[in-house]
Amino acid sequence: MPRIPVRNNMQEENNNAGVAPEAAPETDSVETIDLAAAVEQLSCDRDRLEAEKTALNDLLLRRTAEFDNYRKRTERERSELIEYASSDAVKALLPVLDDLERALSQAPAGEEFTRGVELIYQRMVDTLGKLGLEAIAAEGQPFDPNLHHAIEMVPCDEGEDNTVLADLLRGYKFKGRLLRPSMVRVAVRQ
Repeated sequence: MPRIPVRNNMQEENNNAGVAPEAAPETDSVETIDLAAAVEQLSCDRDRLEAEKTALNDLLLRRTAEFDNYRKRTERERSELIEYASSDAVKALLPVLDDLERALSQAPAGEEFTRGVELIYQRMVDTLGKLGLEAIAAEGQPFDPNLHHAIEMVPCDEGEDNTVLADLLRGYKFKGRLLRPSMVRVAVRQ
């Protein structure tokens, strides 16, 4: 392996500091460095720095992706909160809507009174519909456990199996999401 002569750093420091060369202690003024060892050391340092750079770039990419996902998730949650914020108020009004339906089904003696209740009911249905409320059609439909809650299973010889016979309490969706399932009576073949 070739060796390269190198001046002693101590002597150079003394010269730079203004100390006369005569005052410097006697040391060997020329050292030899193993070139292969120096190249190997530099190569190891380069590889270590390259690996560190790669790790830091990977960390940066991961953190950037995590932050982007966080930003998207919070934006989605915020928009859902805004969109569905009124669902609790609409859900609180459903019993009133149910009571109006019951009042209309009882048909009192006064025709004007019935017409007044019908107008109030229709206005409320229209207003809630504009907010995003939609009734779930249940009667005559196949039973869907995602939309219907079976209150009673009725043995039946005619008709299809697992078909809704009656809608006992109407179910509703709010902007496509289930707000309340329909309480239904379901036909079961014997």
